Amino acid sequence: QVQPVESGGGLVQHGGSLRLSCTASRIIFNTMGWYRQAPGKERELVATITPSAVTNYPDSVKGRFTISRDNVKNMVYLQMNSLKPEDTAAYYCNILTWDGLKYTPRGSWGQGTQVTVSS
Repeated sequence: QVQPVESGGGLVQHGGSLRLSCTASRIIFNTMGWYRQAPGKERELVATITPSAVTNYPDSVKGRFTISRDNVKNMVYLQMNSLKPEDTAAYYCNILTWDGLKYTPRGSWGQGTQVTVSS
């Protein structure tokens, strides 16, 4: 299974923006998601997008993050605006599956891309 490849992270000031990109194989029929993991914390799902482009976000990022997809290019994006220091984490994308209660990742994990927001 091909690992996703995430890119676009970096160091940004509080209130700044970043756009993350993820290339993965055969996304067209799959719900995709962006996760993040900060040091010492569990991995958190921060955005999901279905094959028909229905999106969902937790309250912590709603109104600031936007997930999108390009099925032709097998790309998933995460536009992050109004960034806060608490958004600092490594960000990963993955294929999602619904287990009846929640989305869970079912693909391989890539290397992730680091986002650091300075205060």
